[in-house]
Amino acid sequence: MKIRPLYDRVVVKRVEDTETMKGGLYIPDSAKEKPQEGEVVAIGKGKRLEDGKLVALDVQVGDRILFGKYSGSDIKLDGEEYMIMREDEILGILDKQPEAAPASTKKAS
Repeated sequence: MKIRPLYDRVVVKRVEDTETMKGGLYIPDSAKEKPQEGEVVAIGKGKRLEDGKLVALDVQVGDRILFGKYSGSDIKLDGEEYMIMREDEILGILDKQPEAAPASTKKAS
């Protein structure tokens, strides 16, 4: 099943943190907070202004984003959990950092 959000809405899949140990302590799943980071899965056509013009969204499918703790509405499609939120609930887009180059060996002088 596919979903196409309307207007300025965005479908996001939360990015799960696989780490269960924090500082040597085991954190059970029931005590974990839901991640506030996700990947954009689908976007609407844009925000409609009062004069009828359509403004394109700043986010694109595949962007990694940050959102607030109580943002959006949780939905479940085909056994997968997603969120639908408005673009203005997105706090920022995470840029991919270039991989660090391997440490160069110093020349002996």
